[in-house]
Amino acid sequence: MKDRLKVALLAGGNSSEREIALNSAAQIAQALDASKYDVKLIDLHYRNMTYTAADGSKWEVDKNDFSLTVAGERTEFEYALIIIHGTPGEDGKLQGYLDMMGIPYSSCSQTSSTITFDKISTKRAVAGRGINLAREILLGRADVVDPQTIVAELGLPLFVKPNASGSSFGVTKVTSAEQIAAAVEAAFAESDQVLIEECIVGREMGCGVVVTQDREILLPITEIVSKRDFFDYEAKYIAGLSDEITPAPISEQIKEKLNRMTLEAYRACRCSGIVRIDFIVTEQGEPYMIEINSIPGMSSGSIVPKQVREAGMTLGELYDIVIEDSLSRFGKK
Repeated sequence: MKDRLKVALLAGGNSSEREIALNSAAQIAQALDASKYDVKLIDLHYRNMTYTAADGSKWEVDKNDFSLTVAGERTEFEYALIIIHGTPGEDGKLQGYLDMMGIPYSSCSQTSSTITFDKISTKRAVAGRGINLAREILLGRADVVDPQTIVAELGLPLFVKPNASGSSFGVTKVTSAEQIAAAVEAAFAESDQVLIEECIVGREMGCGVVVTQDREILLPITEIVSKRDFFDYEAKYIAGLSDEITPAPISEQIKEKLNRMTLEAYRACRCSGIVRIDFIVTEQGEPYMIEINSIPGMSSGSIVPKQVREAGMTLGELYDIVIEDSLSRFGKK
């Protein structure tokens, strides 16, 4: 019998979405085929990588060789399944460490993660590829904020958001020039740069996608109907504050546009693994890309698992595809 692949399921992280990531990881651990994978859930929190055994005892991963010794029994991990929102999972830092250790992993590469985590870099990467984008102003900490100039250029309402952040914290929808200064301050609390974008009015769509070396998997599209002013952190994670309709009730023409732009953005940013790309579709049927989520939520209430079920697959089956493809890409298969 073939030995099971020794998998470190890396969860937690340092961002505001730490608990969401841990919930996602628990869901994935249950979904993975125990006959194929020997999975250990590792909580990464700043410098610590901690495994909690069934008896509650805690053991640290040896970062020198990415191994774990529990009560004298040593495991050399052969694969990392990353489910960390924000730093260090979505910004490429963890991928850089794993690259140095020669460990294949499930997510985008270090380069791709760095690009997709940084909103302005993402927009620059996909520009000129037939993907509609909101107009924006990028601010650094030393820049002077002139609300009147911003409104004159982009109009109202506006979205003020951290340029590099793995969550919805620090995102504000402003409806007057007087609100801009406070919104910018809130965004700077999460990132060293702030992105101010025109508000594209329309219906929000989430598009799950996986592209392997030999296939494209476009998951059923989800329409996200927030009961708040926009799809903020509370709407994402508090039950009852948003409706997520899968498949989205859209025309075949809009579906084709979304699928085309999803694949184009995925390839432009050199993504790999399971990614969710969000769009706003205007009343005229034109999608505008909002952002790329390189490590989307995988808890029971998250969008991608719902899309996977609608596609007639299990989460375990989808991760089988991702793991096999990434092992092949890393030359481990």
